[in-house]
Amino acid sequence: MMVSMWRLLALAAVGLLSGAIALGAIFAAREGGDRSPNGPPPRPYRGSEPPTGLRAPDFTLRDYRSRPVRMRTLRGRVVLLSFVDTKCKEKCPIVTSVMAAAFRRLPPAQRAQVTPLLMSVDPRVDTPMSIRRFLARRRALSLDYLIGSVRRLRPIWRAYGIAPAVDSGDADVHSSDVRVFDRLGNWVSTQHAGIDLTPANLAHDALVALRRSA
Repeated sequence: MMVSMWRLLALAAVGLLSGAIALGAIFAAREGGDRSPNGPPPRPYRGSEPPTGLRAPDFTLRDYRSRPVRMRTLRGRVVLLSFVDTKCKEKCPIVTSVMAAAFRRLPPAQRAQVTPLLMSVDPRVDTPMSIRRFLARRRALSLDYLIGSVRRLRPIWRAYGIAPAVDSGDADVHSSDVRVFDRLGNWVSTQHAGIDLTPANLAHDALVALRRSA
């Protein structure tokens, strides 16, 4: 009877060990992604995958220093674009700081081929003075901050699928992802604050976009 009990305990232990190994294999597969030769190839970008076939809609605006910026003339360069509000206290400071840090991470030769852009989602509060102060606090004076009237910006927000703060009435409630467009203007990656947006990830995706669309 004692032998049978020990045998049952041994079998139970083996079963538990086998279950643990199986679970470990499942988690390892999830961590490593689908490595099956029949599975889809891994994406080169670290950001999430945007809808396929979308290109950056054209626009012409001025930055807070009154310099004109036209999206179409940026073909041949990688563009990093996000939508911010100088009164925002949640995601906008993070997005701005990360974009500036990612831009600094790029080697000089590649940095010269990348344009980081911010676009106002509430031009009623984004004045040249408030913008400069906002950027300076985050070591982000290397970024272009685009402004214009609500009437001028609204069709651009609509073209990019942006929900602006001017409509929500709350500086912290608006679209604020960071979008990566390759040299041809193709939207290739999207990163979000608190999820996958980091200086390393954004710099990585900018370099991949440069290389793959060269």
